Amino acid sequence: MGLIGRMFEGLFGGGRNVIRETAGVFVENREAAARREAELQGTVLRQFGAEFSGAGASRFDRLMDALNRLPRPMLALGTLGLFVSAMVDPIWFASRMQGVALVPEPLWWLLGAIVSFYFGARYQVKGQQFQRSIAATTAMAPVVMENLSTLGQMSEIRPGAGDTGADATVSMAVITTDENAALDAWQKDLAGP
Repeated sequence: MGLIGRMFEGLFGGGRNVIRETAGVFVENREAAARREAELQGTVLRQFGAEFSGAGASRFDRLMDALNRLPRPMLALGTLGLFVSAMVDPIWFASRMQGVALVPEPLWWLLGAIVSFYFGARYQVKGQQFQRSIAATTAMAPVVMENLSTLGQMSEIRPGAGDTGADATVSMAVITTDENAALDAWQKDLAGP
């Protein structure tokens, strides 16, 4: 056995591949990565399903989930209710608003902080989604500009309708018809002998 044969035996002998093993240190195995990703997604979905299936949830957990869903609709419907009550019974509404005017300022700050923390996380998520959509739209700007440029070049190449400008002789030449022998022969055939 020669030198080259021994080299190949050393690299690929015994069911191993030194090149693949060495490359595996520097480059991720895509098949193994896809398998790990699929396992992760399956685990996440199972956990999510178990969390929201309600099978293992106690009455307290279900009560807390129900209470968590109440503040937004209550604030919206309560505000609409204030407008309705102001129109139905203005005196009653004005007396209640006088009571609200007596609430001390630190209590208003506390209420503002609670509402801000409660709705702030949702606002932040929506703001980040909006910024991502703006970034995606901005990234499309070069493509749109290239498309507009291409369309502009196409309109320059396309022959347009004859613009005669202020030249009257050209205008007359455009609107006068030329002799058409085929049309004349057809009209004579229609008229008969």
